[in-house]
Amino acid sequence: PSARFSVGDVVRHKLFDYRGVIVDVDTHFRGTEEWYEAVARSRPPKHRPWYHVLPHGAQHQTYVAERNLEPDHSGLPIQNPLVERYFTDFSNGRYVNDVQIISDHAVLPMITPVTMDQARAELGLEDV
Repeated sequence: PSARFSVGDVVRHKLFDYRGVIVDVDTHFRGTEEWYEAVARSRPPKHRPWYHVLPHGAQHQTYVAERNLEPDHSGLPIQNPLVERYFTDFSNGRYVNDVQIISDHAVLPMITPVTMDQARAELGLEDV
């Protein structure tokens, strides 16, 4: 299933009424069964997209099913210290990351810090 939202979109959680910015998209649920049973109490579908979201006014990241999100049209930025790890600018109500700045014509998957660490480990590279 195709995702309704993209990395950099500002959204609102329908159930918990918080704003946030999407930092990664999973085409389907990729968490553990234990997490799903304990946290996803509304039992959203696992076969639809799920999003990694930085909530406004917080210092953590959440994992949210697509059906629990809606666009946020406030035009206001998200206050979360992790935002600068993923994005370089906020413009026209959405966030932009380095990949989008380099090429406006291709939207490439964003490399998260965890993925970078895994890549370095696999290649035997040390931090530069």
